[in-house]
Amino acid sequence: MQPLAVIGNVNIDLILGPAAPWPKAGTEIIVDHDELRVGGAAGNSALAWQALGVEFEIAANIGSDQFGRWLSEAFGHRSDKWPVRPEKTTLSVGITHPDGERTFFTTKGHLPRFSLADVFAVIEGARLQGGYALLCGSFLTDDLTADYGAFFDWADSHGITVALDTGWPLDGWTDENCAATRAWLSRSGIALLNEVESTTLAGIADPIEAARHIRSHMPEGAIIVVKRGPDGALAIGPDGLLVSVAAPVVEVVDTIGAGDVFNAAFLAALASDEPLMSCLEAGTAVASRAISTLPRNYGGPSSPEEPVR
Repeated sequence: MQPLAVIGNVNIDLILGPAAPWPKAGTEIIVDHDELRVGGAAGNSALAWQALGVEFEIAANIGSDQFGRWLSEAFGHRSDKWPVRPEKTTLSVGITHPDGERTFFTTKGHLPRFSLADVFAVIEGARLQGGYALLCGSFLTDDLTADYGAFFDWADSHGITVALDTGWPLDGWTDENCAATRAWLSRSGIALLNEVESTTLAGIADPIEAARHIRSHMPEGAIIVVKRGPDGALAIGPDGLLVSVAAPVVEVVDTIGAGDVFNAAFLAALASDEPLMSCLEAGTAVASRAISTLPRNYGGPSSPEEPVR
């Protein structure tokens, strides 16, 4: 199996809900569910790999408070070299709604100060040689994002394939954000986008045509994946052929981080030299299981139903 790493945003998620209708100012409501957990795109993907028994590295930073210490403890030895920032740890409060949608309130916290030096403090290019680096949280990690050019140079010099999932820009898909994303994708071997992201970037309503358009601006032999939620996923591989899979029908409990879990399972299969169709199937199956179980279950060796032997 080729080596794997994830680089990006790890923060605290406090999930509450469901809440409907939205409460009036000055009032209080009781909700049925609460969960304090590791969050952020990088954190969600790493948790999935951890549960699936996949070996990986994770480069992140944390704040200098009790939440930062808690995040570090969640990843054991993998967090030993994470830099500690003097800021508070970034906190996201997610309010879920009965229709499956959610609303987030997020503090800036430590994430903007995650830097290229922080990445190099954890990951050695020689160890990741020929492997895959999942790069995520682009619009939250200001210092690292400013050095993406140098990061891509480093990845290229070690034969590392970058799999990019930018996440949603805080100020929306402005012309500037679209232009920046296109520039990053031009140096990424894999794009992991959801349907809205792909159609917005391409300016094309059809997700298949949007995927083809975006891939035409990526390096030769690139893979683009479009995650379509309950409609499954599609991908265009190195040969230019389209493949797609349907998603299992499940009763949704919590969709937060579904795309991040998909990324982890997809890349784990790809690093094991599975065909592209099998990679899509792995991504949709593991993500579907994760969003339909409470507590969250990934179906891997460290899941409650399948203990490590």
